[in-house]
Amino acid sequence: MAGREHDPVGDGHEILHNEDFEAAYRAKIIGQDTWLFTGGRNASSLDGKWSFVHDLHFNGLRSRWFEMEPIAPEDRVFPYDWDPFNSDTVQVPSNWQLQDPHLYLFEGAAWYVRSFNRSDLPVGERHLLRIGAAAYECKVFLNGTYLGRHQGASTPFFVDLTETLREGENHLFLCVDNLRTLDRVPMRHTDWFNYGGVYREVEVFTVPSEAVRDMFVSLVPDGTFSKIRVEIECDGQGSEAEFHIPELGVSASIQLQEGRGEIEIEARPELWSPETPKLYDVSLAYGIDRVTDRVGFREIRREGTELLLNGKPLFLRGVAVHEDDETLGKVSSKADLERRFNHARELGCNFVRLAHYPHHEDAAILADELGILLWEELPVYWAIDFLNPDTFVDAENQLCELVRRDRNRASVIIWSVGNENPDSDPRFDFMSKLANKARALDPTRLISAACLVDLEKLQIADRLASVIDVIGINEYFGWYFPNYEELIAIGSNSSPDRPVVITETGADAVTPAMGGPERGRFSEDYMADVYRNQVAILRKLDYVKGISPWVLYDFRAERRQNAWQKGWNRKGLIAQDKTTKKAAFGIMQDFYREIAAKSDG
Repeated sequence: MAGREHDPVGDGHEILHNEDFEAAYRAKIIGQDTWLFTGGRNASSLDGKWSFVHDLHFNGLRSRWFEMEPIAPEDRVFPYDWDPFNSDTVQVPSNWQLQDPHLYLFEGAAWYVRSFNRSDLPVGERHLLRIGAAAYECKVFLNGTYLGRHQGASTPFFVDLTETLREGENHLFLCVDNLRTLDRVPMRHTDWFNYGGVYREVEVFTVPSEAVRDMFVSLVPDGTFSKIRVEIECDGQGSEAEFHIPELGVSASIQLQEGRGEIEIEARPELWSPETPKLYDVSLAYGIDRVTDRVGFREIRREGTELLLNGKPLFLRGVAVHEDDETLGKVSSKADLERRFNHARELGCNFVRLAHYPHHEDAAILADELGILLWEELPVYWAIDFLNPDTFVDAENQLCELVRRDRNRASVIIWSVGNENPDSDPRFDFMSKLANKARALDPTRLISAACLVDLEKLQIADRLASVIDVIGINEYFGWYFPNYEELIAIGSNSSPDRPVVITETGADAVTPAMGGPERGRFSEDYMADVYRNQVAILRKLDYVKGISPWVLYDFRAERRQNAWQKGWNRKGLIAQDKTTKKAAFGIMQDFYREIAAKSDG
C-alpha cells in the first residue's frame, strides 16, 4: 500500500487537553440543501464490510484519524492508536450491538471507513452520498475533508461528494455516535433500545448538474377526486419539465421559476384504499434527468369527529409496531417487513402505527402495495428541551426528511409530531410549529400526536388538541391505572370536537411456555383480561375512531429489568420470536372482525 503518512500526535497538548475539540465540527449541519429525489435512479451501493472501531473517548476526532492514508503497517513512522486500513470490520447496514456482544450496551462514538474507486461510480457531473440512517449523529469525511454532520437517528440524508472526490481511491470516514444527550430528539430517557451505528443502506447517486431534487404527486384534497397536483424542485437553469402518467393519458409541461414549479391536472384516477390499493407509474423528465415513482391517489380528511377516506367513514383497526428484531436489531429486511404486515392483516388491521420514530422507507412502499394505512411519527418523545432552539432545528429537520421521503406514499395518512409530552407553554409552541411545518410541507394528510390525559380531571386537557387534526390518547387502564370506567368518563368530560384514536393500550405478559407466570401480573391470563375489559369499554365509546394497541411484538427496552422483562418490553401481542401469539392476539382479532362486519354492513 502507498499513501501519505499521518502524524497522529501533532500538537500533543492540543489533543490531550482541548475539551472543545468538537467546536470545529458543530456549525456544518447537513440539512435539506443537498436533498435528492431518488425514485427510479440507479445507485452505487457502499453496503458490505467496513473498517470499524468503537471510540469511547472521541480519540478519532482529537487525533484526526480521518486524515490517515493507507500505508503498510511496517512502513508507518509514527505511532498510532487505530489503523482504519488494517482493522476489524463490521457489516453495513447493522447495529454494532448485535455485531459484537462486548458492545451490547455501548453508548458512544464509533468509526466506519470504506474505500472506493472513482472509476466504480458512473460518469456524471455530481455524486451524492445517501445514508439511509445512522444513529444518532454522523460526521462525514472524505479524503481528509470534513463535509458536515447530520443529526437524527432514523431519517436519510445526502452529502455532495463532487468537489472532494479524486481520481483513483477515495476514503470515506463516518464518525457515528449514539449518545443520549439533553439537547437531542429524543432526549436521554426513552422506552426503546438505544441502537447505534449505520443501520440502513449507504449509496452514491450520480446525477447531471441539472437534476430533479424533489417531486410531490398528490390528489387535490377538495372532495372532487378529479385533480392531481404535481410540485417539483430542480437544480440548474432549466425552465421546463415533462410529467407523465401513461395509464391515465396524462402528459403535462411544468414551468419552472427559480427551480420550482407546480401544476394541477384534470384526471380521475381509481382511488387507492385498503380494499383497492391501486398504484400508478408516474415519471418526470428534466433535461437529461428522469425520475419515476409508483403513486396512489386518495383523500384523507376529518369532518367533525369523523375520519373520512375518499369521502367514506373510516375506523382505524390498528396496531403499533417498533422497528426491532431479536437478531437484526433496528435493521429492517424485506422478510421482516412482510412478516410485520402479514401479522397485522391476520390481526384484522387496516392500519399500523409506526412508532416512535421514522421506520425504514420500504415499510411505506410495501404498505402502498398491500393497502395498509400508516401513522408515521417523530421521536419528540417524553422529556425534550423545548426551550432550546438547536433542539427545534433538529426536530424540524427530521420532520422535513421524513415528509419529503414518504409524502408520495398513499398509505401514509397521518404525520405525528410526538408522543406523551406534558403540556407546557414551551412544548405547545414547539409542537405547534412542527404541526404547522408538516402542513406546509404536505397539506394532504392529517396531523396528530399521542397525547397525555389529565388523570385528575379525567379529561383530554392537552392544548395541542386544538392544533392537530386527530387526538391520539395513550391509556393503560387495567395495567397502570386500575379503573376501566374512567376511560368512559374521559370522553364524556372532554366532548372532543375531532376524531380520537386510542394510540396505546395493553399489558405485559410472558407466556407460560416461555417461562412466564401462571397468574397475576405479567401472566398471559392477566394480559388477556385487560384486553377483554378494554374491548368491552371501547365498544361504548363512539368518539373513538381508531385503536392501535401497544404493541405487535415484544421489543428491547433496557430500562425494563424485572424478572419477567429482562431488558424487553413484553406488551407484544406476539412474543419476541415473532411467532408465538399471546391470548390477547385472538381477543383483538375477534374485536376487529366485529368492527369490520359492522362497517361492511
